[in-house]
Amino acid sequence: MNITALEQKLICKTGKDTDCTIEICHNLLQNPTKYLHLTTDQLAIITDDNVAVLYGKVLQQNLQAIGLNAKLFVFPHGEQNKTRSNKEFLENQLLASGFGRDSGIIALGGGVVTDLAGYIAATYCRGVSLTMLPTSLLGMVDASIGGKTGLNVPEGKNMIGCIYHPKQILIDTAMLKTLPLVELANGMAEVIKHSLISDNSLFEYLETHVQELLALEPTVLEQVIFANCHIKWAVVQSDENGYKKRHILNFGHTIGHALECVTNYSIPHGQAVALGILAESYLCVELGALEQTSFARIENILLQYGLPLSNVLDFKVEQVIDVMRLDKKSLNGQPRFVIIDAIGSPRPYEGNYCTPIPKVLIEKALHWLIDNNALRRH
Repeated sequence: MNITALEQKLICKTGKDTDCTIEICHNLLQNPTKYLHLTTDQLAIITDDNVAVLYGKVLQQNLQAIGLNAKLFVFPHGEQNKTRSNKEFLENQLLASGFGRDSGIIALGGGVVTDLAGYIAATYCRGVSLTMLPTSLLGMVDASIGGKTGLNVPEGKNMIGCIYHPKQILIDTAMLKTLPLVELANGMAEVIKHSLISDNSLFEYLETHVQELLALEPTVLEQVIFANCHIKWAVVQSDENGYKKRHILNFGHTIGHALECVTNYSIPHGQAVALGILAESYLCVELGALEQTSFARIENILLQYGLPLSNVLDFKVEQVIDVMRLDKKSLNGQPRFVIIDAIGSPRPYEGNYCTPIPKVLIEKALHWLIDNNALRRH
């Protein structure tokens, strides 16, 4: 992929009544109507309590200033709050405020917000218009794209939800300036994952542009974000419902999601995915699929982008395996994994890219992860 020659707007064919537009924006909050394709003047801005202070109130005021009925609906931040109860809480507020079938929802925030607000948009009055305004790198490169919405239950992450595409995804990288470094790293975990399952040239670009990306250099950042949008949408378009090739987007997530669940979401999603990428890459080496030199590059790039690989909380191997039995890729209670043969090259397995792995190898990878982190801490 020629990362220096990407356009700034992508029209995504969803197979539904309308397409989804992904667009790089500038000065979005101050001039929202330049980019928003509005079909209603009843707008519900759903966000979390952190983003509400940073951007939500400004967006609301600027929409109200041009005569739109824009109202802010806020819930507590954090993955642990992506729950049934908060979905009900927000829906009750929408009903009490008189929002009906002709209203539109703007999801303003990171991956937690886009997942929860997207699920509300899909079910409220049997579906209302949805616009995504991701404010985190993770939201921009991954969570807002592809239509997957959902919430968490004690048994696992994103176990309840549906596929519901937004009308627009608007990306303003200026919003990343307020993002803590740890959250920038969380987003880079998904960027690295996309390169591992799709594009070796992107991986090489990430290796040689670490400082520019960490410094949020606008041109490089926008190019990388849009490269990821292209990668994810190409996969989604080939398998919208996630029964075949879309599984490759879960590389690192089988173990990563399980770690989030068993630690009650006390570690950020990006760090969990980074640990999952590391452990699942180790599995690839053990299977003879991935060369040790490639594994070393993967471990190194995760560290270069500030992803902590040494401070994961202790966990029980059997508990992680039990959670993975409920993973969306599992079959008959057996966890299955995305395997890469090389950087940028996922291995097909019976047409769905999900490879069953003997339990003894899964246990070996998890014990290696525990031991490797113990060594790093010392």
